[in-house]
Amino acid sequence: MAQESISRRGYRSELRQRQAEETRSRVVAAAAELFAADGYARTTLAKIAAAAGVSTETVQGQGSKAELLIAAVEYAAVGVSDEKNILNLDVGRRMQAASSPAEAVDISVAAQTEANQRSAALSLALIGAAGGDPELDRYLSELVASVTRQNRRILEIFRDRGWLREDMPFDDLVETAAVLASAETFLRITRRDGWSVERYQAWLRRMTTQIVFLPLQED
Repeated sequence: MAQESISRRGYRSELRQRQAEETRSRVVAAAAELFAADGYARTTLAKIAAAAGVSTETVQGQGSKAELLIAAVEYAAVGVSDEKNILNLDVGRRMQAASSPAEAVDISVAAQTEANQRSAALSLALIGAAGGDPELDRYLSELVASVTRQNRRILEIFRDRGWLREDMPFDDLVETAAVLASAETFLRITRRDGWSVERYQAWLRRMTTQIVFLPLQED
């Protein structure tokens, strides 16, 4: 009987954990949609609660509005929150498994384009909110530094395979790759300049190929 009681408690504990994770996912997804559509200032916890189908108290239990924006940005960009190493994600493993420079460029550009499509509007909300919120301003600075670190991790692998140009300092290549693929660049080209996503992706591939990699041997 004692063992059966322990098993029931364990099951209930696992069930509560799954339910809590599902609730957080719904809240973060709802927050992401509202922040992207309405901006930071016009999005309230009550609106997030209504969109997620939970109480305002439940949303408050997931963190402050600033924390929800941060979680939403990370979730929209890579599908998870709080992951610090891109090599632990599927996209990082696919880049690492690339068998040629051309394949590496294709995987990288496709992944960066998809991430920008998902998260660019949220990035715009973050940039706008950071000017009036010290917590978000700190996070924005940390995010920029984190993106650069992730680029460095991937490019170190490609450098060690002899795929990158050698007439520029490696730090310059890392910074260049980060700027080319940034949400700000994506927003400028697709929103301000009116380019299609397809034209942006072709441009990003061309610039990455010409500036970061050695000349590619196309199949």
